Amino acid sequence: MPELPEVETVVRGIRPDLVGHTITDAWLDWSPGLVTPDSQSFLPRLRGQKVQEVNRRAKYIVIKLDADWLMIHLKMTGRLYIVPDNAEHESDRWVHFRFQLENEHQLRFSDSRKFGKVYLTGDLEPYLGHLGPEPLDDTFTVIDFQKRLERRKGRIKPVLLNQEFIAGVGNIYADEVLHCARIHPLRTVDTLIEDEITALYTAIRDVLRKGIERQGASIGWYRTPEGERGSMQDDFFVYGRTGEACRNCESGMIEKIVVAQRGTHFCPHCQR
Repeated sequence: MPELPEVETVVRGIRPDLVGHTITDAWLDWSPGLVTPDSQSFLPRLRGQKVQEVNRRAKYIVIKLDADWLMIHLKMTGRLYIVPDNAEHESDRWVHFRFQLENEHQLRFSDSRKFGKVYLTGDLEPYLGHLGPEPLDDTFTVIDFQKRLERRKGRIKPVLLNQEFIAGVGNIYADEVLHCARIHPLRTVDTLIEDEITALYTAIRDVLRKGIERQGASIGWYRTPEGERGSMQDDFFVYGRTGEACRNCESGMIEKIVVAQRGTHFCPHCQR
C-alpha cells in the first residue's frame, strides 16, 4: 500500500495540471464501496466544482473544491494520473473512475483490485480528525514526539504503524526507520532512552524525506502520475532483503519476523 512518500509524490505530480480546472463530469463503472456518498448523490454534487488545492493528509489525497472536499485513498493498487481525453494509458484497463476536466483532460483512477476509495464531503473531520500529526511538519518537534511516546505502551513498530500516533508511516518505512535508528522492532516503548527517541524522530523525518526525493518505492503496483517507477526500493537497507548482508554493518544478515501481523525486516547486529 502506498505510504506517505508515494502519496506525496502523486499529489505533487497531479497538482500543477489540476488546480484551477473545473470538473465538468465524472464516470465510474462500479459503485458499491467505491464512492461515498453513493453515486446517485456523488456525481451531480461533484459536477461544476473547480479545484482550488491539492494536498495530502496521511495516506489520503485531499482535493479542495469550491464547496466540498474530494478525498482519494489509493489502497493497494490505485494509480492516479491526468491525460488528454483521447489518450491511451497502460493503466486504463483497470480504470474505474474518470473525472472530466473542462480543458479536454481527464483525471483517471485505476485500481486493479478495487480496494481504493473516493469520498466527497463538506467536512474532513469525520475522516481525518483522528489522525496523528504529520511527521514532516515544521511544527512537529522531537519534544512533541517524546510526549506522544510517553502515552503509548507496547512494541515500537505497531506504535509507528498506528495512524493516530503519527500519520503516513506504513510497514515498509517503519522497517527502514527502525533500522536507521538502530532500534529492534520488538523493543517496547518504555525501554527507549532519550537518545534513542531522538534518533527515532530524526530517522522518521530523514527516511520519509529520502522516500519523497526518490519519488517513492515501486515494489508492487505503485507508479508516479507520469507512469514512472520510484527508486526508493533501490536504497532499502532492510525491507525485502531477507538473507542478504546488512548494508550498514556488513556483519549481520537481514532477518524477517512477524510483528503485529506484518512482515518485519531488521539486522540483528545493528538492531540488538
